[in-house]
Amino acid sequence: MNELALERHRLRRARSPRAVPPFISAIVPVRNEANFLGATLNQLLEQRYDPARYEILVADGRSTDETRAIVTELQARHAQLRLLDNPRRWSSAGRNAAVRASRGDILLLIDGHCELNNPNYLQNIADAFAESDADCVARPQPLDATNVSSHQRAIAAARASRLGHHPASYIYSDRPGFIPPQSAAIAYRRGVFETVGLFDEHFDACEDVEFNHRVARAGMTCWFAPEARVHYRPRASLSGLFKQMARYGRGRVRLLRKHPDTFSLPGFLPAAFLAGVVLGPLFAWWSAAAALLYVGVLGVYATVVLLASLALCIRERDGKVLPWLPLVFPTIHAGAAIGVWSEVLLGCQSPPEEEIIPLVQPKRRAA
Repeated sequence: MNELALERHRLRRARSPRAVPPFISAIVPVRNEANFLGATLNQLLEQRYDPARYEILVADGRSTDETRAIVTELQARHAQLRLLDNPRRWSSAGRNAAVRASRGDILLLIDGHCELNNPNYLQNIADAFAESDADCVARPQPLDATNVSSHQRAIAAARASRLGHHPASYIYSDRPGFIPPQSAAIAYRRGVFETVGLFDEHFDACEDVEFNHRVARAGMTCWFAPEARVHYRPRASLSGLFKQMARYGRGRVRLLRKHPDTFSLPGFLPAAFLAGVVLGPLFAWWSAAAALLYVGVLGVYATVVLLASLALCIRERDGKVLPWLPLVFPTIHAGAAIGVWSEVLLGCQSPPEEEIIPLVQPKRRAA
């Protein structure tokens, strides 16, 4: 839809009687999110949206902390909050359990460790669908949650840079418009699931990218809504960041196996670089030129990391992140690389042929 058509659509909505707001199902797959889930759920429960027109489905992957207790306590006061069991634990399975149980016209994905900071968030999502007539809606999701440490701020800054994140992603954008759904779609009309099926439960990361790839392949449209921004909390440690990036690396390989057309060079550069770092010394023994090349490449990498760290420190106007950034960038790259190679060398089982999983229409509440 071009700008002229979109403006005409808005004018028609302004002249027509206000319709009943769509029923929204907010899907929250979690496992051991006790530290942050309560705040996220309270922000959803305090929305300026008719409580009779939305539900919150928390799909718990057999948490071993107080996650389930937090949900149960809130359920006593909020009828629209539901707790579902996810025995398979992975987020992909939890999302599917919630989709099957949902009643919404719009299905919205929310993680248990993000901040909304917007009491009109659900209304913003509903308006984005109404004004764009799109099949799905995307949003910004920067790593800039409140009350974080200096090393978490460093992780957030690095992940928002081209050196620390896939440059084709829209999650740091702030411009409305139609975009490819692959990297950013998070809310869907129910018909999307009826057309392309559910999330692939062979993925423990990148299941959203894989699902959105099928959405794009089906020719469906995605509207990017900056007003629907959420804020994610950076990992609390470098080890946590490493594990996160390793999961992403494994998921990237599984995505490539299932959809070969998803290959992109930036996504696999860290794995290629790590292979060079590990194998380089073997070739460096053969000649002085090879040794100089090896040392030169490492020097270029170190220089790029240091210059990027300094530039981010200046951009963020935060000197406390500078000591952390030269550690954060290698952690991001090494984690992604280890994930890729571990999946290539150890996770050789290919996923089954894609299946369209039928979605049974649940009974909806009366308007």
